[in-house]
Amino acid sequence: MELSPVARRAFAGLLKARTGQELSAGRHWRIETALKPLLKDREFPSLDSLAAGLANPADRNLAEAVVEALLNHETFFFRDQAAFTQLMAGPIDALAAARATRRRLSIWCAGCSSGQEAYSLAMAFAEQGDRWNGWTIDIFGTDISAGVIGRASEGSFTQFEIQRGLPIRQMMRWFAPEGENWRATPELRRMVRFDRHNLLDAPPVANVDLILCRNVLLYFGAEERVRVFDGLAAAIASDGFLMLGAGETVLGSTIRFDPDFVHRGLYRPVA
Repeated sequence: MELSPVARRAFAGLLKARTGQELSAGRHWRIETALKPLLKDREFPSLDSLAAGLANPADRNLAEAVVEALLNHETFFFRDQAAFTQLMAGPIDALAAARATRRRLSIWCAGCSSGQEAYSLAMAFAEQGDRWNGWTIDIFGTDISAGVIGRASEGSFTQFEIQRGLPIRQMMRWFAPEGENWRATPELRRMVRFDRHNLLDAPPVANVDLILCRNVLLYFGAEERVRVFDGLAAAIASDGFLMLGAGETVLGSTIRFDPDFVHRGLYRPVA
């Protein structure tokens, strides 16, 4: 399907204006794939006509639908298993020792998509049994997409989603079949909560012990990354940990965080 430069700029400009995320030239191939279902649903004959429709003030929901479609929601359970294994050892041990008096840990999964990361953390804590008896583990997931936050809150996943990264033992322990999907048990759902949030806005939490913001910053330009890091720094506890994706770093993007040289791949807020 042919896409004119004007339409391409319209879609990329809309995504950046609404979310701060950039649809770089190398990712323009996603436009046709992402928007094809919307073309059919809204009965637009072409991508160019869809782009032109964005200027119609009578269709206020069209722009939001386009943005929702263009956002990348790629995620799966225990993504980068080595990172989860590392996190639940040294960093969590350090935080547990520092919070031994109040016996509470707060975790923010920023850019959580449909919730697999937050549920993975919940399972990891729940399966450590007696270690966390008497503790409050508060896991909070946010995403700019209303659609995926709704799905995350429901805790309902397709057969394909439930099999991605989730061993059979954990699937049977923490999820139950519900129609064609699998839904997280009430016990697991009680451990997490979700809300919509734009990372360019003021943070929705404060004094958080651990922030996971993985594979999100890849889609922001340099100026927007600085703003995101400023928000994360405002939300994190002075002795907290920040975890980014494997291909992301604070170096060259912010002075708010330094690498943690004890726990590789994690970062600590600068005093």
